[in-house]
Amino acid sequence: MTVTLSTRDALLAQIPDLRASAFLLCGSNDRADDLVQDTVLSAWAHLDDFQAGTNMGAWLFTILRNRFRTEYRKSRRWVQDVDGHYAERLTSKPEQEGWSISADLRYALAQLPAHQREAIILVGAKGMSLVEAAAVCGCEVGTIKSRTNRARARLVELLAYTRQNADELENGTARAFVASASSRGAGSEVSVRH
Repeated sequence: MTVTLSTRDALLAQIPDLRASAFLLCGSNDRADDLVQDTVLSAWAHLDDFQAGTNMGAWLFTILRNRFRTEYRKSRRWVQDVDGHYAERLTSKPEQEGWSISADLRYALAQLPAHQREAIILVGAKGMSLVEAAAVCGCEVGTIKSRTNRARARLVELLAYTRQNADELENGTARAFVASASSRGAGSEVSVRH
């Protein structure tokens, strides 16, 4: 970068006008000085882009205005919180739902009958084939197929229930619903095919 004395002098001569314009835009001396400093640094770094014989003041003011607009756009997204009180009140849910999904899955698995839970864990989680799982459980392949199918269907129901009614579970209304449903169904027998 070759800077001639006339280009350097023309840039320095514009600083008072830049400060006045920056103060009108910002309304604060400190912010105006920062804006002018950023403008001069940016102009100095891109001095090769300036075309000799054109208006140095207009070029510098364009840089100043663009930097001000960029800072203004950024500042609209930020909240002034010097003491950190605003940040203390903010809470956000974790971006990963791994723990809640894991808890829901553990709950749903616990609701399954032992033979279905065993079949779905062997086939689904451990990745065993139906033949291998049947050998481990000591039953026919068709039985394992039936148990895993029923377990999958029941898991879908339970997981859908836990996701849809998570708010109700927190409020306790779902507990009352489950208690009343289990007391109604206490006398009925359910036949399970093994």
